Amino acid sequence: MCADNDILGKILGAIERLDAKHEKLAAQVEALSHAPSPSSSTSPLGAAFFPRPSSSTRNLAGGGIDSSVPPSPVMNGTDTIPCAPAPSYSNGTISPISSPRQGGGIEALRASRGSFSQTAASGASTPYGNLSLAGAVAGGGGPGPNSPRKEEDAKKGLYPSRVVLTTYPSQAGINPIPIKWGASSVLERGPVVCSRIKSNLPIRNSIGAHSGSYSIYRALSIAMGQLRPDWRPDLTNTHPPFVLPPRPGWFGDGTGRGEAGNQSNWRIVSFDPWGAMTQEVWAKEYAEGLDVRPTISQTKAHIKIEELDKLARQGEFPVDGDIVIRSPELAAFPGVDQGVEVNTYKAAIDPVWFLPGVAERLGIEESTLRRALFEDTGGMYPELLTRPDIKVFLPPIGGMTVYIVGDPAKLSDPNTEVTCRPHDSCSGSDVFGSDICTCRPYLIFGIAEAIKCAQRGGVGVIIYFQKEGRALGEVTKYMVYNRRKRGGDSAAEYFNNTAMVAGVKDARHQALMPDVLHFLGITHITNLISMSNLKYDAIIASGITVKNRYEIPEELIPADSRVEIDAKIQSGYFSKKQMTEDILKQTKGRGWEDIVH
Repeated sequence: MCADNDILGKILGAIERLDAKHEKLAAQVEALSHAPSPSSSTSPLGAAFFPRPSSSTRNLAGGGIDSSVPPSPVMNGTDTIPCAPAPSYSNGTISPISSPRQGGGIEALRASRGSFSQTAASGASTPYGNLSLAGAVAGGGGPGPNSPRKEEDAKKGLYPSRVVLTTYPSQAGINPIPIKWGASSVLERGPVVCSRIKSNLPIRNSIGAHSGSYSIYRALSIAMGQLRPDWRPDLTNTHPPFVLPPRPGWFGDGTGRGEAGNQSNWRIVSFDPWGAMTQEVWAKEYAEGLDVRPTISQTKAHIKIEELDKLARQGEFPVDGDIVIRSPELAAFPGVDQGVEVNTYKAAIDPVWFLPGVAERLGIEESTLRRALFEDTGGMYPELLTRPDIKVFLPPIGGMTVYIVGDPAKLSDPNTEVTCRPHDSCSGSDVFGSDICTCRPYLIFGIAEAIKCAQRGGVGVIIYFQKEGRALGEVTKYMVYNRRKRGGDSAAEYFNNTAMVAGVKDARHQALMPDVLHFLGITHITNLISMSNLKYDAIIASGITVKNRYEIPEELIPADSRVEIDAKIQSGYFSKKQMTEDILKQTKGRGWEDIVH
């Protein structure tokens, strides 16, 4: 561990020396070109947001800056990081700042907002913040006006000519908004800000970009001139139509107890539990220019799947007009029964990692995690190394979708019957019905059991994780398929084939998976629709108890996926079937030339 820290220290030292040379060169250019002084610089948010640094020395731990470092020079046609003195934060209080405030702002964030436990109008308690959902309907969430893009700015290009490759904790103007992960309120926790829009760059407290891997498509849209680099969404009327209120697992205080009790200090570390509340909690700051965006979106929907139509016709669950409803006729097929639809609540969740917590959960050092993330993303995020003060990272990966059948408010009651299917994505089977695995039939079985549970008065939960091919990716998965089919496709070699191609058997890291269960307030699962020992062990380790486990019914297993199931049972997956080495060797998959198994 010491060696890792020494290497990291050397890298930081080298980068800081290069940055010092860059600053010196920029100062020389400024002197030659008679560039404006730093005091003439302004930001789109105005001086009230970013006044120039005072002569006082800031405590970096409190979110301030060290003013002994000279400010970066401002050059014609280049960008600058606005330098802002910020108040010191200590024990939840804020010290006054010398410059006058006009209409609130970021430095006075906590002081100006007060408590987030009451509405401004009525004082009534709300589950999210200081605005009710009705208040959000009235127009909360507007981004404020975009400054017009001048013709001369357009000619200069999409971005400033000076590229800011990275930042440092002691750099002039760098003053991240404090963020306290696992705090007892959203106000104390603070917003997640990762934007590099220049007015937000010095105050950002997170590394990465919104929307995970889809941030790349946003970049393409900007490069093609279809989207302004500084565009921000209008969040009006995008607030959730149902409430998922804060639960004990959001705060890491260990007070949300099931039969065995939660793990001490358990907290959500792989996404932001407050991520759906941005539209109302930070509406004022967002309108003033703070680029804080939702990382969770909740909505209502219907599930429509052919297999569910067949199960309803067979009487597996009734059409009750509430949870299960009749599908309307299609004009093209008058008089033809179109089956059923299932009423659901759902939430899409983007990953937001609290790096110290992720490292602890995985049993590694934070410095090792940061270095690995930096190196194996091709050096995409240098601030993983240069900004050890920033503890939050929005990784470029897929998130998850939660489907809730029944009343979400019941989930936190340990007496509620909860049926849960945690499912990792498999487009080949889930969407296109490939028979080489059991993913789609097991998913359908889980949804059907969730429906039955909800109709008994409980709640069904399906969690769909974007982890294609055990998080190894679809390209790797198909190469494994090729290796299997060319080698006889035996259950005995199932996991070895994956390890030989990918280096590991599984990269899903299920230790992070239970976070979403704690987000929902689940402390006890009555029916777990999963055979995975890795998922089960992670759930139990997090303090959530499980009563029943259900394997996929034998009659739902496609013939060619017998290889997968037998290999998983032999490796420790839950099953009532007894597996031996002889049975494992005899289990063979279909060959490429076999039309019929």
